[in-house]
Amino acid sequence: MLPVVAIAMVGLVYARRYDPDMGTANRINLQVFLPALIFSVMTGKEFQIIHFPWLALAAVAIYFGSGVLAWPVARILGYSNRTFIPPMMMKNCGNLGLPLAIFAFGPEALPAAIVLFIVTNSLHFSFGVYMMDHRIHLLELLKSPLVVVPIIALGLLLLEIKPPPLVVIPIQMLGEVSIPLMLFSLGARLAYLERPDWKMGVIGGVVCPLTGLLIALAVQPLLHLPVEQFRVLLLFSVLPPAVLVYLLAERFDQEPQKVSAIVGFGNIGALITIPAVLPFILP
Repeated sequence: MLPVVAIAMVGLVYARRYDPDMGTANRINLQVFLPALIFSVMTGKEFQIIHFPWLALAAVAIYFGSGVLAWPVARILGYSNRTFIPPMMMKNCGNLGLPLAIFAFGPEALPAAIVLFIVTNSLHFSFGVYMMDHRIHLLELLKSPLVVVPIIALGLLLLEIKPPPLVVIPIQMLGEVSIPLMLFSLGARLAYLERPDWKMGVIGGVVCPLTGLLIALAVQPLLHLPVEQFRVLLLFSVLPPAVLVYLLAERFDQEPQKVSAIVGFGNIGALITIPAVLPFILP
């Protein structure tokens, strides 16, 4: 956790001192750096899509299962479904999940982490966005580089086409920017956390990893994932809500302050939950 916390703390301190506008940096990361990382991993020698079908299915189960388990909590506490449930479904598998997978299990875990990220991200940019705004057009969702690039990379994989180094190297260099920038942005977002919605934030911070862990443990007897993939899945399942959920809530005006509290307190709580879980899943 130390490298993750250290980079996030740099973002937090910098944001407190200089109040930067991270909107442009986040947009470039979502549209350029992160798609470049996905492309370079998916087209790399170590990535074989046929090794991860059940892991992808487990990611789908955690996504929707977390929403199903969170629904009665929202109903009992009187929270809006469109405010409370999406953060429970969308794990922070980008900002936090990708670097944590590398630090915990080594670079060989990155392909599995990328699969979990692609599945979750694709679901949230389709079903998740529709939950927040029923008027959204499908064509607008399909224009996202985070949807288009994995499709292109998958096509190259299936056709067994290897891009030349002249293409691969600059894309790989762009992708290497993504993870540090994600962590810096996460820290900067925590600098603006406000107190009024702390109660919903704390509850969301507990419900999100708990529901994910319950679903992961429930699907393993059915899917029989290899040990290495199951370890990555367990780490993925206890991740806090994604910062991306706040960006979407702000865009669609879906109580962004409350969503920000859920995301903020959830990621702060991850400093406790993830170290508590890691000893049980590390090799």
